[in-house]
Amino acid sequence: MNGSKDKIPGTKYVRKPGSHILLASSPGQFGNILLFCGSASKELGGEIADYLKIKPGDYHRSVFSNENIFIQLKESVRGQDVYLVQTMASPVHDNLMEMLIMIDTLKRDSAARINVIIPYLSYSRSDKKDQPRVGIAARLVANIIEVAGADRYITIDLHAGQIQGFFNIPGDALTAFHLLSDYMQDKEIPDLVVVSADLGFAKKGRNWAEKLGTPHAIVEKRRVDNAERPEALSIIGDVSGKNVLLVDDEVLTAGSAVNAIHAIREAGARDIYFAFSHSLMNDKAYERLAEANIKEIIFTNTLPVNREKMLPNMTILSVAPLLGEVILRAHAGRSVGELFNE
Repeated sequence: MNGSKDKIPGTKYVRKPGSHILLASSPGQFGNILLFCGSASKELGGEIADYLKIKPGDYHRSVFSNENIFIQLKESVRGQDVYLVQTMASPVHDNLMEMLIMIDTLKRDSAARINVIIPYLSYSRSDKKDQPRVGIAARLVANIIEVAGADRYITIDLHAGQIQGFFNIPGDALTAFHLLSDYMQDKEIPDLVVVSADLGFAKKGRNWAEKLGTPHAIVEKRRVDNAERPEALSIIGDVSGKNVLLVDDEVLTAGSAVNAIHAIREAGARDIYFAFSHSLMNDKAYERLAEANIKEIIFTNTLPVNREKMLPNMTILSVAPLLGEVILRAHAGRSVGELFNE
C-alpha cells in the first residue's frame, strides 16, 4: 500500500535496507512478550499475534450463574512483558469488567509490566462537564484501569485528545488516519473533496484534505429539540460536480452520516466515499447505509465486525500491523513517534 512494500501499514515508516528488524522473541527489560486476547478482540488479537509471530497466551474465562466473571491464566506470566488486547465492544460493561479482572490477575501472577491495548475506549465522549450535575466518565474509566494494575495503555483515535491527560500512566494514543488516508490516496480519485461530518471534526478533516491534496468542506448541522437524529442544514464549501470523501471518527446509528450524505447529494456531489475509524454500527446503521447509495465505506477493525451484516461496498482495514509494531517498539524501548516521523 502507498508505495514501498517495506512500509508498515498505518504508519509513515519505511524500513531501510539492512535495518534491524525488531523481533517479539527478543527478551527486553521486562522479559519476553506475552500477548493475551480478550473476548472482544479474539480476531484482532490473533492478527497481532500473527504479525509478532507468537502464539496468544492461554487463559480460561467463565461466567458464574450470578453473572460474575472468572479468569484463570493457563500459563505463568511471572517477570514477563504482558500485552492484553481488549476493545470495549458491546456488551461494553462485560468487556470492561473482563479487562479489569484480567489486569488484576496478571498483576497477582507477578507480570513485570502490564500493557493494556484498548483499540476503542468507551465513554470517551464523556470527557467534560458540558451539562449541570453530570460526571466525567472518561476520567473514571482511566482511573479504574490504573487502579486495576495497568502500567501502560495503547489506544486508537480517542474522541477527544485531552483524555490522554486523564491517565497517570504512560501510553500511546495512536490514530488510524494514516491507514485510512493511505488507502484513499492509492485510489487516486479525481475531483475529490474531503468533507468533515461536522464542525467538531473540521480540524481532522483538514488533515485529510492536506494529505490527499484536495479542497475541504464541512457539514454544518444542528440537533433539533427532542430529535434523536441531527438535521444537516448546509455544506460549508463547494462539492458540486465533485467526488466526495466524508470523514468521521465513529459510527453507531449512522443517522448523522446519512443525513450528511443527503445534504452532500443535494449540493450536487457525484460519488460519495465514507471513511471512519470505529465501527459501532447497530442494525439500524446497516439499514441506513445500505440505502444511502455510497460508493465505498471504509473503516478499521478496532471493534469486532459482524461479517454476516457486511455490505458489498464495505472495506475493512486492519490495525494489527500498527499495533504489532508499537508492541515491538514498546518492548524494545524504541521510539513509537519514529513510525510517524515525529
